[in-house]
Amino acid sequence: MFDKDDNCVNEVGPPSNQGCPEKVITEEAKAKLDKFAKAIYFNSGKTTFRVGVSEKLDLIADIMKEFKDSNFSIDGHTDSQGSNKLNQTLSENRAKAVLDYLIGKGIPTNRLSSKGFGEDNPIASNKTSKGRAQNRRVEINLAK
Repeated sequence: MFDKDDNCVNEVGPPSNQGCPEKVITEEAKAKLDKFAKAIYFNSGKTTFRVGVSEKLDLIADIMKEFKDSNFSIDGHTDSQGSNKLNQTLSENRAKAVLDYLIGKGIPTNRLSSKGFGEDNPIASNKTSKGRAQNRRVEINLAK
């Protein structure tokens, strides 16, 4: 492809990206994404976000828009309250709630995937209310 034929005549990029450089997420942006994602918490037994989560999701959407050549997986988790089956479904629905929010903010569906892990991967003790609150979360990871 000749520069005169591509979309970014003053920059080098592969033909698969119309001659524009690929915008793969930087380590700094990935660190911000991880920080914001750690603040995605849910109300107990629900797919509704706790107060302040929408603002963090807006910041995550901004990062995703900037790095348009990166894809992301959204992983849902629960605390251990309730049955394994219920928690599996709840974690899937929580991941989907985040996915739907980000799609609503303009992130293309082909850049996102979601999956629920139920109560299998706690990050804190399920013996305390504080620990259970930390386990009711969604993580956003760079897709491989």
